[in-house]
Amino acid sequence: MTDQPSVENAYRSGDFTDLAFHFVPVGIVVTENRVIRDCNQTFAGMFGYTRAALRDQTFAILYPSQEEFANIRNRGVDCLREGGIYWDERVMMRRGGDLFWCRVRGHTFTPADPLMRAVWSFADLSETRPYQHLTRREREVFSLMSEGMTSKEIAKVLDMSNRTVEVHRAKLLKKFGATNTAALFQSLGAISGEHVINAGHQFSPR
Repeated sequence: MTDQPSVENAYRSGDFTDLAFHFVPVGIVVTENRVIRDCNQTFAGMFGYTRAALRDQTFAILYPSQEEFANIRNRGVDCLREGGIYWDERVMMRRGGDLFWCRVRGHTFTPADPLMRAVWSFADLSETRPYQHLTRREREVFSLMSEGMTSKEIAKVLDMSNRTVEVHRAKLLKKFGATNTAALFQSLGAISGEHVINAGHQFSPR
């Protein structure tokens, strides 16, 4: 039995729901309490897995580290609760360890408890934004910088000294030849900083 719908049957019956879910050129995931209940083949292929291998898995396996998953898993909750929709762009990990930029958009079915039941889309940005190597700590510092946090605030979140945060920030600037934070965001994200791995930006459909 095939795991994909018949194109012929869909056009014959006029019911295109399954056809769209399976063949839309973006990854689609249905989640419950951060657990993948189902996904389309585009999503599974994007990360190098089969659909069966991802069902009932947490998103933790798709992140560079457990720490980064813990840092990012609750982002967007306030936006989902208030408006039902959220988006950001973040670094994720394929099976085998390759890292890549990904655009994530979500819609919750349960605004009072936003992550209880939701549907998400994932777009691979590799062709337009190749991943530049960063250490885990550099990714974490950059992520929090993009939220507008000061070095002191970042130090508190990551349980490190303010001096250590400044060292990571200086390394990021040097690594990408940036003279300031705005230039760093442009080098890493190719878009303005407020949209990159952002916890507070709410996507408004046009």
